[in-house]
Amino acid sequence: MSSAHRLVILRHAKSSWSTGEPDHKRPLNDRGLRDGVAAGQWLAAHIGEIDHVLCSDVTRTQLTWERVQLGGATTKGASFHNDIYENRVSEFEHLITGLPDEVGTALLIGHWPGVEELAHYFGIRDEHPGWAQMEEKFPTSAIAVLEFNTPWSKLVRNSARLTDFVIPRG
Repeated sequence: MSSAHRLVILRHAKSSWSTGEPDHKRPLNDRGLRDGVAAGQWLAAHIGEIDHVLCSDVTRTQLTWERVQLGGATTKGASFHNDIYENRVSEFEHLITGLPDEVGTALLIGHWPGVEELAHYFGIRDEHPGWAQMEEKFPTSAIAVLEFNTPWSKLVRNSARLTDFVIPRG
């Protein structure tokens, strides 16, 4: 028997280019600090407790997760993965399909274009207005929510339904 699952995809909050840090270490800028909290507020209000967070191990994604928690989002567990950084879905898909079935809701915090590619990879294109928004732009702090009724291990291309696409701003 399969149960409903949700994959929530969050692009990291706006990062700073002015610190001179290498890309992997860039922090969030002031807007990113605010928007990360706004994303957390949206997640707390519309998603509830997250069972597991899959986060890129890059500074700006980890700081985004910290800000999301300040906004009220909670999780039972989080893991950090270099595979999510600057990779195609094929390089990190195993992190998602390897989740245990008791994980009802997973949040992936990653980078563009991987986050947009991920939504298109698993999502079924339909009339949801989020698809058109996403194709125009998947900006920093944007959140896409996909739902499906199979175990994580059976999640395949074009098998999930887009239920939300939002761009929280602080």
